[in-house]
Amino acid sequence: MTQQAEPAVTTPPAPGPGKSKDGRTAERPLALRLLARPEVGVFLGAVAVLVFFLITAPPVRDGSSLANILYQSSTIGIMALPVALLMIGGEFDLSAGVAVITSALTAAMLSYQLTMNVWVGVIAALVVSLAVGFFNGWLLVKTGLPSFLVTLGTFLILQGVNLAVTKLVTTNVATDDISDMDGFDQAKALFASSFDVGGVNVKITVVWWLVFAAIATWVLLRTKYGNWIFAVGGNQQSARAVGVPVTFTKISLFMLVGFGAWFVGMHQLFSFNTVQSGEGVGQELIYIAAAVIGGCLLTGGAGSAIGPVFGAFMFGMVQQGIVYAGWNPDWFKAFLGVMLLGAVLINLYVQRTATRR
Repeated sequence: MTQQAEPAVTTPPAPGPGKSKDGRTAERPLALRLLARPEVGVFLGAVAVLVFFLITAPPVRDGSSLANILYQSSTIGIMALPVALLMIGGEFDLSAGVAVITSALTAAMLSYQLTMNVWVGVIAALVVSLAVGFFNGWLLVKTGLPSFLVTLGTFLILQGVNLAVTKLVTTNVATDDISDMDGFDQAKALFASSFDVGGVNVKITVVWWLVFAAIATWVLLRTKYGNWIFAVGGNQQSARAVGVPVTFTKISLFMLVGFGAWFVGMHQLFSFNTVQSGEGVGQELIYIAAAVIGGCLLTGGAGSAIGPVFGAFMFGMVQQGIVYAGWNPDWFKAFLGVMLLGAVLINLYVQRTATRR
């Protein structure tokens, strides 16, 4: 009896280098993966703005001018970082600008009026700033009100308190000069000193800005707390269902904004020795805009810490570049508005294109 041979089973060859894989498992090209990153668009925008002013404003090419641009960027960027983290968590803070002045006023008036070491005022200002952040977060969580309404109320309260208390205590709209008080030099060295790099004077806030950016990036990408931030910003109810401590995350993010306000407030105080009580209004929009330009969505759940660094640099570049170019500085806000809308539209287009492909 003749035995029939079984049909041979052929195995398709594995795709070699350069051959396409199954569309369900194929990895997206590197270019598309980079475009999907929220910070790539603002990085390209920052480079374009820098090149533009290098061409149109020759003084920008000087080392001292670049150091001044970095300084202006750092004072925005230090606050833009916690504001960005808060936005990734699905909220935003309209009181951030006046909270900076509240912190500085607290430290200045406590130190001067009570004739105490300035470090007492610095620590008291930190407590006040963290308390303001805690209040915003606690009220948001307990009432369920939108962060817009909660922080708008805090903004108005702090604005009125700053002016009224300063007038009551100092009989003026500004605090007294504290430059001759104990501890001033040490505090200035921490918050407002400068150092020389190749003959160029660089402010210490530039270093702090980059250090905080590195820490924020590590927290977002390498810690459980970073996962919590993205989770509560993406879908708060789902995050709570899988065990994310939503209340703790929200309140702590507002307190981080308070910490940033304290640090920038201390820098202003020890840079100028006195504080004007009416300042800070409008700065909160600059911080939010820097975060948005950096790729953070107002709806939450998306963004990075690196993006706002480039967003703040664009603000500092435009602010100083207009001056160095000899243009009318009245156009500054208009330029920023165009830049903000342009960055948002470009980020939206890039993300949609990368997602479709």
